[in-house]
Amino acid sequence: QVQLVESGGGLVQPGGSLRLSCTASGFTLDSYAMGWFRQAPGKEREYVASIVWSGGNTYVADSMKGRFTISRDNAKNTAYLQMNSLKPEDTAVYYCAGAKTWPMWLKNEYDYWGQGTQVTVSS
Repeated sequence: QVQLVESGGGLVQPGGSLRLSCTASGFTLDSYAMGWFRQAPGKEREYVASIVWSGGNTYVADSMKGRFTISRDNAKNTAYLQMNSLKPEDTAVYYCAGAKTWPMWLKNEYDYWGQGTQVTVSS
């Protein structure tokens, strides 16, 4: 069964950090580009970051550059999203997704999606 499972979400104070993980089962990530998206209540799913299969190219949405970093460890079949200097407006459900191509922010082009992990930034 093909599956992506996110973990690492939770409650954090403003200015804090979290690292999200996305682990694949049923397939190997090393031939897939990976992306992270987020969705806040009442809003559309928003692009966060993406990384090519080799890890050589990464892209982070402008509003998160300098705070968020995407990475991957193909040996562990896992992708990561390191989030620093978190703000209350970063509160959302964070999803990872995998694609055979390099769709970057084109969420409809991703082949697999995880169920999401909640991130809440609040004091």
